[in-house]
Amino acid sequence: MTSQIVLALLTGIFAGALFSAVEVPMPAPPSLAGILGIVGLFLGYRAVEWLGYTIDLPGVLGSLF
Repeated sequence: MTSQIVLALLTGIFAGALFSAVEVPMPAPPSLAGILGIVGLFLGYRAVEWLGYTIDLPGVLGSLF
């Protein structure tokens, strides 16, 4: 797990450097608030998985129509 995190970080650093070198806007939020939003999405997703909560979306939509 730790090696995956390190590899992901190194890949991100390399990709960020490459985007900067070729003067292309980075495909990520340019502010801390945007990055924290992404972290919040990840944590919310994991929390719902941990709680085991799911919604049967086809069933809900089927009952509406």
